[in-house]
Amino acid sequence: MAQNVINTRTQGAALEGMKDQYADGKAAKVWEAFIGDKNSRTQNYKNFLLGVLRRKGCKRILDVACGTGIDSIMLVEEGFEVVSVDASDKMLKYALKSRWARRRDSAFDKWTIEEANWVTLYDDIEDLVGDGFDAVICLGNSFAHLLDNFGDQREQKLALRNFEKCVKPGGFLLIDHRNYDNIIDSGETAAKSIYYNPTHTTDIKTSVLYVSGKPALVTLDYLIDLSSDKEDRWVEESQVSEFRLSYYPHRLKVFTHMLEQAFGENSTYQIFGDFRPLGDIETPNFYIHLVEKYSSFF
Repeated sequence: MAQNVINTRTQGAALEGMKDQYADGKAAKVWEAFIGDKNSRTQNYKNFLLGVLRRKGCKRILDVACGTGIDSIMLVEEGFEVVSVDASDKMLKYALKSRWARRRDSAFDKWTIEEANWVTLYDDIEDLVGDGFDAVICLGNSFAHLLDNFGDQREQKLALRNFEKCVKPGGFLLIDHRNYDNIIDSGETAAKSIYYNPTHTTDIKTSVLYVSGKPALVTLDYLIDLSSDKEDRWVEESQVSEFRLSYYPHRLKVFTHMLEQAFGENSTYQIFGDFRPLGDIETPNFYIHLVEKYSSFF
């Protein structure tokens, strides 16, 4: 629906199935720098994620939006057993290269990486699910890449049900999205946030597409300065990179309701704003949902 109205992605993106907005390869490379390198993930992000996983006693993690592998690599290094999936083969290329480079490390040799689509996720990796994962994570505003192609969010709902099927009873889903309520109301997106690498000067131009009077698509044009990455020969070709990504603008109340539908009324729900309890910050850039799946044993 949206791609017939506006160019939603950089050139080269896939046209079939879940849209691979990183299919041109260049966007995947720039995005790796934008979200933070493997050795210096934004500390607030790292502390929050590891803190939740360790408090809950997690061992086995499914990263359903691994991208270039930055979060998965961090988790493998921290001793977790990780299965990583993504729908973009261009993004996965970087994760596979990292695993190969560190294959002599037994933890990385056991790291499982697969290409999978959220709307068919459980069927795609059923042989890896077993009794379920201690935690399923979908972070970095990744879920919003799944656009509402039918106008009723049926694919989003199906994806969340697939996530739920991969979580073991007593385990949890950790999923986030930008504060689209504020983006829609203000027409702007914060160029800096505690989620991403602050060393690159960035600008984000924001466009909101309305269909039948309702916000249906948010398009962000990222302007990223990579001039500080002197060691990367690719950077010499273009010191400043601009690329476009498009997202479905999840309203907080609607998204929370979809999670409740997927996991049921007996599960427990908690929302954070920029890694702090909701309410501690007036206008967070990101919302993080923690959904603990009901278990009859607790």
